[in-house]
Amino acid sequence: MSGPYVIRGSVSLPEAELIWRFSRSSGPGGQHVNTTDSQVELRFDLAKTEALPQVWKERALERLAGRLVGGVVAVRSSEHRSQWRNREMAAVRLASLLADATAPPPKPRRTARVPRGLNEKRLREKKQRADVKRGRSGRDWH
Repeated sequence: MSGPYVIRGSVSLPEAELIWRFSRSSGPGGQHVNTTDSQVELRFDLAKTEALPQVWKERALERLAGRLVGGVVAVRSSEHRSQWRNREMAAVRLASLLADATAPPPKPRRTARVPRGLNEKRLREKKQRADVKRGRSGRDWH
């Protein structure tokens, strides 16, 4: 493994709380696929962890409620032929999933007022356009 996987700031995934499971990948790959356990499933007990600040933990539990099974979040990776690369992918994927889930909510959007000058210019141009179109009508051409 290439070291601690940072979620955000100084908070990273604790290696001791990660549960790894390996199995054989499906799909093409010939004899290699039939003999090696290259698919990786990484599990992290979000409900019991002490590594995350309490606010982040509550936020993540709420946002990932649909993905959790008994408070545990699971990520799979089987894109690569090597187990090591799949381990890397799964850990990075889990770290980014937790980073997104623990991110603070966005600030509420304030509606911007249209500046008075812009509105007046728009109305002026609209009136000019109407005059141009009115000038095209054939009623004055007798």
